[in-house]
Amino acid sequence: MKTNYQIILDETLKKLEKKEKLLLHSCCGPCSSYVLEYLCKYFDITVLYYNPNIYPEDEYQKRLREQIKLINELNKNKIKEIDLPYNHKEFTDYIKGHETDKEGGIRCHLCYKFRLEKTAGYAKENNFDYFSTTLTVSPYKDSQILNEIGSFLEKKYNIKYLYSDFKKKNGYKRSIELSKKYNLYRQNYCGCEFSLSEIEIKEL
Repeated sequence: MKTNYQIILDETLKKLEKKEKLLLHSCCGPCSSYVLEYLCKYFDITVLYYNPNIYPEDEYQKRLREQIKLINELNKNKIKEIDLPYNHKEFTDYIKGHETDKEGGIRCHLCYKFRLEKTAGYAKENNFDYFSTTLTVSPYKDSQILNEIGSFLEKKYNIKYLYSDFKKKNGYKRSIELSKKYNLYRQNYCGCEFSLSEIEIKEL
């Protein structure tokens, strides 16, 4: 039976007595739009843009600019932003042997873990109260796997993970609405060269 992580999130938010410091990994501006709107009243948020999976680098820079653009639009909420150096080889080394996996399979799960582990480590080193990710807003991402990874890293780094399924409560639909409102670029592939190849094959 699948866990309803939205219920767990609701319970966590009810118990908060003050604004805690949240390090929120973001995959892109559009996906973060709803999540930031939703969580800003509960947390002091710093967005961590760490996505070395994105290919090519021009695409990475384009998505980063859109992330910063969104945060500037929402700056009344005092959202901070950190982007770590882009090193695509770190990602390709990490998923070596899984290049031919289907989209949504083990390669993608490794990619989740790769980015979430960096987030958890950074959160612990910099005295955040929680870490989390915007990835669960997407209907194309496995929220069960993402939260299982988050739970593992919570124990490994001894820092609280904010469980979520942000696609619930029409979160994904709202992210589309906000993307239109702020005129955000919405990409047509997840990020890596392997997901790009699958899109290109489908379009043939």
